[in-house]
Amino acid sequence: MAYKVEFKEVAATGLESSPAAEALAGLRANEARYLWNKYKIEFTTVPAEEDPETLKWIEKILEEREIHFPYKPLEVAHFEAEGTKFAYVFYENGLEVNVMYATDDAGKRAVGFKLSEGITVPAELEGKFKFARQKSKLAGEIRGSYFVIKGKY
Repeated sequence: MAYKVEFKEVAATGLESSPAAEALAGLRANEARYLWNKYKIEFTTVPAEEDPETLKWIEKILEEREIHFPYKPLEVAHFEAEGTKFAYVFYENGLEVNVMYATDDAGKRAVGFKLSEGITVPAELEGKFKFARQKSKLAGEIRGSYFVIKGKY
C-alpha cells in the first residue's frame, strides 16, 4: 500500500520493524521536504515487496561498485522529474540509498547513501566512502556520501 510521506508531521508508518524507525522516518521526511521544495513532488513510498523492479534496478547499479546489502529493504519509491529518474530504498537498519539518473547521457547520474542518526557506517561502505554530516530539523544529524554512476542502466 502506498504511503504519502509527510514532512510536517514525521511518522514511522511502514518503518516500524526498524530499530531506527524514528530516525529513519525523519530521514524519509527530510527527503519528502527536499523533493517538494525542489520539484513540487509529493514523495510516495511503497513496501519493497510491492515494487521489486525498483529494488532490482538500484541493486544492479550498486553492483558497479560491488556493493551488496544484506539488510531488509522496507520501502522503495521511484518517479521521474525534469528528465531525471529518481529511486529510493529505505533499509531496516536505518540506511537510505537513492539514485539520481538523468535520462540524457550528458546529465548527472549518482548513487547517494544516507545514514539515519545514530546508526554506524555499514561494513559494506566502511573505508570506501567518506561521509559528510548535515543537520536537519526533521532527521537530526544525517551522514551522507555518494558515487558517480559510470555505466548505463
